[in-house]
Amino acid sequence: MKTDPSIVQAREVLRIEAESILDLLPKVDGNFSRAVELIYKAKGRVIVAGIGKSGLIGKKIVATLTSTGTPAIFLHPVEGMHGDIGIMTKEDVLLAISNSGETQELNMLLGTIRHIGTPIIAFTGDPRSTLGASSDVVIDVGVKREACPFGLAPTSSSTAALAMGDALAVALIEKRQFNEKDFFKFHPGGSLGLRLMAKVRDVMLQGRQIPRVYSGSGATAAIRVLDSSNKGFVLVTDRKNHLIGILTDGDVRRLVRKEQEFTNRTIDEIMTRSPKTIPADLSLAKTIESMQRDEITALAVVDKDQKLQGCIHLHDILGRGGTLKISISF
Repeated sequence: MKTDPSIVQAREVLRIEAESILDLLPKVDGNFSRAVELIYKAKGRVIVAGIGKSGLIGKKIVATLTSTGTPAIFLHPVEGMHGDIGIMTKEDVLLAISNSGETQELNMLLGTIRHIGTPIIAFTGDPRSTLGASSDVVIDVGVKREACPFGLAPTSSSTAALAMGDALAVALIEKRQFNEKDFFKFHPGGSLGLRLMAKVRDVMLQGRQIPRVYSGSGATAAIRVLDSSNKGFVLVTDRKNHLIGILTDGDVRRLVRKEQEFTNRTIDEIMTRSPKTIPADLSLAKTIESMQRDEITALAVVDKDQKLQGCIHLHDILGRGGTLKISISF
């Protein structure tokens, strides 16, 4: 069956844009470090400026910076030429975005900005351009080609600038030692704020909801519990509720692939001992970090005596469709 041409084209666009981002890696160099240091030490704000698509990318960068502890505002260059440049002080840092580096409306502001004493960081595809030559720090975000078949519409170039903006914001998060409590201050409402505030105990499965069998149970019986629970795992405890092990869908698949007999074996013979665990008072943000670090999607919740309190799956945090579903009482 012939593939739909639109699918072929879409895949090509994604490939080109992905390559454009990867091509930025060697460009993250000493200039990037200087930009981070300049913003980190600034007593004022990051003022981001750009025209057209670069302006839209700039607004997104502003949103990311402000929500992660770096005060930032957007300045439209045309409005800047008509008085709004008055918001700028020598305590601020200008992040100017222009792929060509020759955007007239933006470059017309550079002399005044220099007079004010505001340091300039440039995101440009041409470090030798007017913008590049007028900036204190130049970060090369140039791309080999646009994903647009005519090479006219900003596609790869805007994606590259956006990705570099994210890189800058995240580097500043680390530099400022910005943590989840700080994050919540800027996200008191919405699902993100709830996720950061909620604890494992708020969403974990408890009691009969936990897919669990006792040590000594038959392997076949344990697999039936695993299958019927639809959680992808079954936990194993002793009669005093101490966690002993875990059996996952992946464990069963590996047994089948190896053609290992398990119908006459106990769960203790095929389970994984000492599974990963977390305490009930751990934040959901830290829980997700732990899952990502260990490349797992489920964790057992235990107390200080290793007694099973509950379990949590990534789906319990994000919901089956990827949307957070938490209800918290204050």
